[in-house]
Amino acid sequence: MKTVFKKTNGLTDKPTHYCPGCTHGVIHRLVGEVLEELDILEDTVGVASVGCSVLSYEYFNCDMTQAAHGRAPAVATGVKRVLPNRIVFTYQGDGDLASIGISEVIHAAARGENITVIFVNNAIYGMTGGQMAPTTLIGQKTATTPFGRDISIQGPPIKVCEMMATLDGAAYIERVSTHDVPHIQKTKKAIRKAFETQKKGLGFSMVEVLSTCPTNWGLDPAESLEWVKDQMVPVYPLGVYKNKEGVK
Repeated sequence: MKTVFKKTNGLTDKPTHYCPGCTHGVIHRLVGEVLEELDILEDTVGVASVGCSVLSYEYFNCDMTQAAHGRAPAVATGVKRVLPNRIVFTYQGDGDLASIGISEVIHAAARGENITVIFVNNAIYGMTGGQMAPTTLIGQKTATTPFGRDISIQGPPIKVCEMMATLDGAAYIERVSTHDVPHIQKTKKAIRKAFETQKKGLGFSMVEVLSTCPTNWGLDPAESLEWVKDQMVPVYPLGVYKNKEGVK
């Protein structure tokens, strides 16, 4: 009988700890599938961040290391410079990357470090109780903005792809989403292009993935997917923001 579906060798057998409806698991699988299909699992080093995905070193079936909060791009830079023939990636949430780690990721891109960043944006701090993140939408209620994010107090959300695309060292920048199957398929293609950018030695690549947080949003899994489509996508438009060398 023909096999039509199987678990990717890019992930370990350990069950993930993510909440029901969280799309971290989907994104993990896509990264694992791409690493396997490109036949680079044995040559890859991943850097786990701090946040809901802090235990990703237990899930990806490649060499992994752990970084302090926000410092994953700096750690990845060190790994890549010491082991230039390895494929190096970080897996970071919006609290980790866009808040405490914003300096690290900006300067890694500005230097054109030949690493890949998987940036998961769910518009909130997930692990620590649902506080406002730099990506929280205007009017969005969180544990620290119970009346909604007020632009006159907290300012507007940071649009990371738009900002990173202005840096000369950035080679490939794309924003995608996981709110339905067609967009999940596009997400996988973007992740593949990011790793191919690194394989070709073209410089810094980043894929921003719009994701869900049913627990801290106070929504069920299906409602969360709709919220991404209806609320997040209009604020964070999907698409390629930088493709310096025209990676197909």
